[in-house]
Amino acid sequence: VQLQASGGGLVQAGGSLRLSCAASGRTFSMYDMGWFRQTPGKEREFVATIRWSGRGTYYGDSVKGRFTISRDDAKSTVDLQMNSLKPEDTAVYYCAAGSRPYNRGTYDTSLSDYKYWGQGTLVTVSS
Repeated sequence: VQLQASGGGLVQAGGSLRLSCAASGRTFSMYDMGWFRQTPGKEREFVATIRWSGRGTYYGDSVKGRFTISRDDAKSTVDLQMNSLKPEDTAVYYCAAGSRPYNRGTYDTSLSDYKYWGQGTLVTVSS
């Protein structure tokens, strides 16, 4: 499975960015998808996840109400719309594919819930 993230860049505080992740190599629609982020010296942090069905989403507390995750199974993509960006949102953002097909349990929020990872895209928010 290959995941390719794109859409990162430099934006001023209060602005918006939309990240996209294209998946290939397995049945995309069977798995939960997620976004994480990481800054130097810190652990990778959960940002958002979306159910394989597209009918459930869950967000980290720091982005709740500002970020929206969505998926398009026809295109095998998962997007992260980021609004009202803050300097503390600056990080490398990673998309990831879950390991449990048709997951009906708890939301995948841990690193260990995900089997495949993209290469990351840098988001820089200036103050």
